[in-house]
Formats: sequence, structure tokens, C-alpha cells
Amino acid sequence: MNAAKQWTDEEKRQLKIFAIVNFGLTILMGIVMGISYHQGNDVTMFASTQMMYPAAGVILALFMTAGKERKLPMKFFITYLVTALLALLLTIGSVILPGTMWFLVQNYVFMIGSVVAWIMLLVEKKDIRDEFVLRFGGHGTRKSFLMMLLFLGLYILRIFLAGLTDGSIGEVAMIFASPQTWIMMGVVVINFFLTFIIFFGEEYGWRYFLQPLFQKRFGLKAGVILVGVIWGLWHFPINVFYYSPDTWIYSILIHQITCISFAIFFGYAYKKTGNMWVPIVIHYINNNMGAVLTGSTDLGNQVYGWKEVLLILVLNGILFVPFLFTKAYKEEK
Repeated sequence: MNAAKQWTDEEKRQLKIFAIVNFGLTILMGIVMGISYHQGNDVTMFASTQMMYPAAGVILALFMTAGKERKLPMKFFITYLVTALLALLLTIGSVILPGTMWFLVQNYVFMIGSVVAWIMLLVEKKDIRDEFVLRFGGHGTRKSFLMMLLFLGLYILRIFLAGLTDGSIGEVAMIFASPQTWIMMGVVVINFFLTFIIFFGEEYGWRYFLQPLFQKRFGLKAGVILVGVIWGLWHFPINVFYYSPDTWIYSILIHQITCISFAIFFGYAYKKTGNMWVPIVIHYINNNMGAVLTGSTDLGNQVYGWKEVLLILVLNGILFVPFLFTKAYKEEK
């Protein structure tokens, strides 16, 4: 087994900048989110905006540490930061002057930002896209699509297993037998190109930046588990003020289980393909399949208990945790 390696001075500085931006914004906006929630406002916007913080932290860290000789994908990075800043300002605006217009405008910002970001990526030089793991395909394209399908299959299997557990298997079968479900899946595929920038926000922070650093310092297995723990804790304001205000302790536990198990699988998928778009897409699948199956995009005010905590612990433990023991997480001798 390899001995743990120390971070370089540059890596330490980058990590510090990432933490200040990502977690600093999460804490500050979490306080604002709590104020807005207790004022009786809809706080949905805070969740989407928070997804932008991790990549913003990475990009600012790269800006502040990259030497003059290192070429950055400036067009794409600036597009991302502008989109994130506008989303942040609109979210603050929704607290100062509550109303539904802020949410609508934010959605347009994400759509326009995503389209412009695609264009900026396409005009970027190939070697720069490759260096910052922003390439779209390559020799591993087939493997990348298979990994996305694997996650989708495991996600659907989890739904059926949950249905068998709580006696709703008939209802689950009816949902998947409905043509409307498959039409919605088609819509979700198209919608990815208009909203990808949000999911890029999380995955570029957790998978591209934090995972390699933690695995270098703590080992492949412990590193990815620590990423999952931090990822789960990062959801704290959303758990308390959006996902499940009445049962937020259970929501925190569920997110710890989910983020650790997903960090294992997402990290596995990224390691096996070397393609950043794989975890971005499977993160998108996870967050949007609920809308396909229920017809609603509202994730707020859910009620959890020990039953839900234990169920997700068992199902995710069976379906996703075993990937921790694959060759992708085997330490080199």
C-alpha cells in the first residue's frame, strides 16, 4: 500500500481558497436562507445557487495560483463565474423583495449561462479542455455512456426494491408502464443541455478538485469516503430550511448516507472513465428522476423518520457501497 503523500504548498493554498469560497458562501447564505425561511418565503432558489459554489471555489483557486505560463479555459470559467454571481444576486433579491419573478429570472440565467458555456467550451482549444478534464469524449466515450446507464439501472432498481419493501411495487410498476414517464425522460435528456451548469458546479468541486487531493493524502478508499462526509455536511442549510424543516435531523442522516455511497460510485465512475461529464450526468439523473416519476420538481418540506433512514442505508449499502472494493479503489503496491 502506498504511503500517504503530503499536499504541495500550491495544493494547500488552492484547498484553502476552495474552502473559504465554497463553505464561506454556504454558511453566509445559509444564515440568509434561514431568515428567508422564517419570513415565510420560498427558499428553493438557495438550493440551486448553492450548487454553484464548489466550482466557483475551484475556479477562483486556479485563478489565484496558476502561473502566467499556465493557460486556463478563461472563456468558460468567466462564463461560469458570471452565471454564479447572477444566481447569487437574484437569490439575495428574493429575500429583500419576495416574489416569484426571481425564481423565473434565475431559471433563465441558468439556461442562458449553460448555452453560452457550451459555446465557450467548443471554442476553447482542445489541449486546454483536456488539461482541465473538460473534454466531451475521446476513446472512452462508449465506456462513459455505459457508466451512465449503469447508474440509471441501479437507480431504477433501488426504486423497485423500495417498492417491494413498503408494498408500493404495484404503483411503481404502473409509473414505469406509463408512456408519460418515458416522454418525461426524453424531456429530461433535452433539459440537461439547458441546465448542466448547475450540476457542473458541484461535480467540478467534489470530483475534479477535492477527490484527487483527499485520495492523495488519505488513500483511495478513505479519501473518497471523506469527500462523501464533507459533501453530506455541506447540505446542512438545505436540509434544515428546505428539504425537511420538520424532520431535518433525519434529512441530515439520509444525506450523509446518500453522499458517502454516491461519492463511492461517482468517484468510481470518474476513475474508470477519466471523463468529468460522467459524474455530472449521473448527478443530473439522480436529481431529476424524481420529477420524472412524480411529475413534481418540488423537493421541499419532505417528512422523514427512522424507517427512511434505515431503508436508504440498506439499499445504498447493497447497490453502491460495493464499488469501494473494486480495482478502481485498490491501492498500488
